[in-house]
Amino acid sequence: MADMYTPQDPTTQFPRPPFPPQQQDGPGDIHKMDPAPDHGEKTYIGKGRLPERKALITGADSGIGRAVAIAYAREGADVALSYLAEEQKQAEEVADLVRAEGRTAVLLPGDLQQESTNAEVVEKAVAELGGLDILVINAGTMPTVDSIDDFETKTLDHVVKANIYPLFWLTKAASPHLKPGASIITTSSVQGFNPSPSLAEYATSKAGIANWTRAMSQQLIERGIRVNGVAPGPIWTPLQPAFVPNEKIEEFGSQTPMGRAGQPVELAPAFVFLASQESSYVVGETIAVTGGMPVH
Repeated sequence: MADMYTPQDPTTQFPRPPFPPQQQDGPGDIHKMDPAPDHGEKTYIGKGRLPERKALITGADSGIGRAVAIAYAREGADVALSYLAEEQKQAEEVADLVRAEGRTAVLLPGDLQQESTNAEVVEKAVAELGGLDILVINAGTMPTVDSIDDFETKTLDHVVKANIYPLFWLTKAASPHLKPGASIITTSSVQGFNPSPSLAEYATSKAGIANWTRAMSQQLIERGIRVNGVAPGPIWTPLQPAFVPNEKIEEFGSQTPMGRAGQPVELAPAFVFLASQESSYVVGETIAVTGGMPVH
């Protein structure tokens, strides 16, 4: 198990490819992944940087959202977890980890592709947490479509409904509850800046997220609410075996200058920083966490 705090060679800190061939049905299960992803269950140590804050995180059952939820709890925050109903077991695991830190965990299953669900999730989070300080919009989907000849409108509709619409729906529902000092954090991707040909639909949505982050940050800073984002590179999450073919899975992350995929726990510090008062003068930015892949 990698130690996140001892100085060491980052290129060998976590598993490097080749990875075993593996495929899953979406949305994917972390317990079926080989190697097992690190969300910080045993490796993230909190520093008390988010004392008594109240956070709502979407896609919080696995991958980056799971890592952020664990980190936030260990930094002193109470956490509401938004996830799909079929991900209940994984979400309960995260809730147990949050509660083990003495923090409140709220379980909020539901499909954010439905507008009404977004408002319900926010209202329940506010009611059960006693307010809201941090909104992390992270949930999404990532279909692979190799050729425009295989393009289907329903695929694009699904990507936009899952990745783009909740930006607007969640923020509209949450904004009346957010006070000066609150933060909204989005999850873009290196694909939003340097897209792969087989991820055109996904990359388009992630570019949209980065631009939404810039635009909304200028709207909401007048209220003292900061909006920023994180752009991950290739991160070892269930999206990979659920949507990426085996020939790419086996070498996943090898295209980075670091030569390996990132682990979800390696994203958590960026989300903590952007949620904390330490980043008080950071507005409208997207932090790249890409293993050296350029974002421009």
